[in-house]
Amino acid sequence: MKKNDIVIVTIEDIGIDGAGIGKADGYTLFIKGAIIGDVVEAKLMKAKKSYGYARLMKILSPSKFRTEPACTFARKCGGCQIQELSYEKQLELKERKVKDDLMRIGEVPEAVLQESMEPIVGMEDPFHYRNKAQFPIGTDKEGNIVAGFYAGRTHSIIPNTDCALGIPANKDILDCILAFMKEYRIPAYDEKNQTGLVRHVLIRSGFVTKEIMTCIVINGKKLPHSGILAERLSRIAGMTSITLSVNRENTNVIMGNEIIPVWGQAYITDYIGDVQYRLSPLSFFQVNPVQTERLYRLALAYAGLTGEETVWDLYCGIGTISLFLAKEAKQVYGVEIVEQAIEDARENARINGIRNATFYTGRAEEILPACCEEYARRHAGERMRADVIVVDPPRKGCDETLLRTMVDMGPERIVYVSCDPATLARDVKLLRKNGYEIQRARAVDQFPQTVHVEVICLLSKLHAKQTIEVELKMSEMDLTAAECKATYEEIKDYVLEHMGLKVSSLYIAQVKQKCSIIERENYNLSKSENSRQPKCPPEKEKAIRDALEYFRMI
Repeated sequence: MKKNDIVIVTIEDIGIDGAGIGKADGYTLFIKGAIIGDVVEAKLMKAKKSYGYARLMKILSPSKFRTEPACTFARKCGGCQIQELSYEKQLELKERKVKDDLMRIGEVPEAVLQESMEPIVGMEDPFHYRNKAQFPIGTDKEGNIVAGFYAGRTHSIIPNTDCALGIPANKDILDCILAFMKEYRIPAYDEKNQTGLVRHVLIRSGFVTKEIMTCIVINGKKLPHSGILAERLSRIAGMTSITLSVNRENTNVIMGNEIIPVWGQAYITDYIGDVQYRLSPLSFFQVNPVQTERLYRLALAYAGLTGEETVWDLYCGIGTISLFLAKEAKQVYGVEIVEQAIEDARENARINGIRNATFYTGRAEEILPACCEEYARRHAGERMRADVIVVDPPRKGCDETLLRTMVDMGPERIVYVSCDPATLARDVKLLRKNGYEIQRARAVDQFPQTVHVEVICLLSKLHAKQTIEVELKMSEMDLTAAECKATYEEIKDYVLEHMGLKVSSLYIAQVKQKCSIIERENYNLSKSENSRQPKCPPEKEKAIRDALEYFRMI
């Protein structure tokens, strides 16, 4: 199989970026725009040894699961990767991915999952569910100011002010801002030249309170005629907060750290269940409030609280899960690295009258071990314990140090909330090896029309009468701890998929050697005394290090 070959492919699966997956003469192809069940004609654009990427040329036989997308920009935009797949099939796909990852990566026996896996929680209406959207502002080829979303893997803006996943008010707000910019000749930010003023517009809404926040991200300290814009925006029903975010950095980070109030409050409020939350422009808050309430009620049920428990909530954000749990627990401790989020968490506890929640600022993998050490110092070496630990980490999952600290604390139950089934599975594997077993697990579709899925998992501590069977092959004993983590091909695939870079085995070997991981001679030594090896470029070295960290090899 070579570049520019035309092939006919039956799509059998969908990859993590939404591309259809099929085979031509045993050769695996990833084809964007194709869905499960399609028979397509495709042109091979990039060929690797065992797989390639092809462009969809023609749908020869459409899948029975194919539907007309609600958004005309669905195929161009990078946001909704699977909007053309029926919602029922989306749910089936996500549920299967969670199970497959837990079995393949986590090495969880199928029998355990048959007992513990519960049906995925879907939505009655899988559109208009997002309470937050961030729209880049730019200029098209004709010089018109536009707002929309980036096309997949690019920074080219697809003009669209009426996203099918957002609230209807988004269009009114964006149309108002774009008209204002045109009238007063306020330039959009030019990413290439780092000129212009308006970079992004963040819109946040309270689904219960109906309050709306608009935050305009600018490459400067002020927005000319901002009072006029605020007066116009304030006419939109529900508008509660209008602010500016100052971001003058040459960065992909959207928000700046300085927030300047323009009109109304500097925050809005909303509820999950009967808990009220105050949301600033920088607050982390789940984007799908309908599913979030269902997710948190599952977390509460999995925690099994009676009012006597001490609970640790790690990666707690603004205290969303912490405060939910605090109403049923004796004491809750929350840990979060973002200082503003902890300030919000404390304020949220105050406005809800919750006094049994304490929050710490810092990295969970540093704060929890430090607290354990301090407790042992004050209590003559006694081990600090927790009844329940809840973790809701970012996509990269939990640090191994943190997981081992959790195990040392000996909680009866660990409730793991994950936005990436693969890293959940990796962490579950470690926890199962250290005396915990999955009792309940359930996928929650927080992100309909996309390939992403949330998972909640309850792991309970095994006691003496419970046993785990482990098969140990002596041939594996020769491997170093790092060597048995990931193959070279897995590292290459990870770097290509997440960073868009191709790296060679030689480059990987060089980086592993720098990280004191033992390497075999054929990768590290030149073939002749006079030959010179190319050195791994800094950009690729960083990408490889990220992969090694992901696979817990460093």
